[in-house]
Amino acid sequence: RQQHPLVAVNDVVFSFDENHFATCSEDGSVRVWSTSSYELVVQFQVLNQACGCVCWSPSSSKDSTCVAAGYSDGTLRIFRLASTEMELKLHPHQVAVTAIRYSANGHVILSAGKNGLVAVSSPVDGGTIRVIRDHKGATITTIQCVNEQCEKFGLEGNEMWLAASADRRVSVWASDWLKDKCDLLDWLTFPAPAYFAGDSLPPSLAAFCPADCSLVVYTGYGVEKELSFYSLTKKQVTDLLSIENPGIVLNSD
Repeated sequence: RQQHPLVAVNDVVFSFDENHFATCSEDGSVRVWSTSSYELVVQFQVLNQACGCVCWSPSSSKDSTCVAAGYSDGTLRIFRLASTEMELKLHPHQVAVTAIRYSANGHVILSAGKNGLVAVSSPVDGGTIRVIRDHKGATITTIQCVNEQCEKFGLEGNEMWLAASADRRVSVWASDWLKDKCDLLDWLTFPAPAYFAGDSLPPSLAAFCPADCSLVVYTGYGVEKELSFYSLTKKQVTDLLSIENPGIVLNSD
């Protein structure tokens, strides 16, 4: 069984068919592993850079499947598994990349820098399509993209995506990348308790509920250790679930 050397693993992401998972490390490596055997399938190495995040392309074809990774120098690299080679290098950020995702249909790559700027890039030519500055000043910890028709929220779009930042804020967006449309659907701000400089805080994490994309699940550094369930249709938190006592619902509509 293959193992990482003694360096920090910064991200672990499963492929969409769950047959493989990818890891990335402080030593600049991206490794792809078999889920069934836990054997190393392929490794991509970038020297003198730390790799902070990695994601899979949504393609189901073995020949076109890629992984994209974000590095400490602000670059993104796309690696094709079939050829075991780097396909494209992009440079949309001037600071370390902290989060990266393909859009749900694979038309663009969304990446975020440590400074809170989100870049929308083309995976074909590497060009930066737009820069979103709403989270500027706070590190982005999560990006997630899902297929969802947005008419029910009063906006045009066939995808939704969200970004969560270290200051306990979450932005939710409706987009149609082929039409170059990207509109803010909702802005969530969770109250932050006082903390002292130097404290090691848990990351702010958010995700669309798999069973209902109109629900956003959030957790972070709060007064209580809990999960918040925010309804995009009701525009409010509808449930709070204790993390320490998972069977206890703290608040519910």
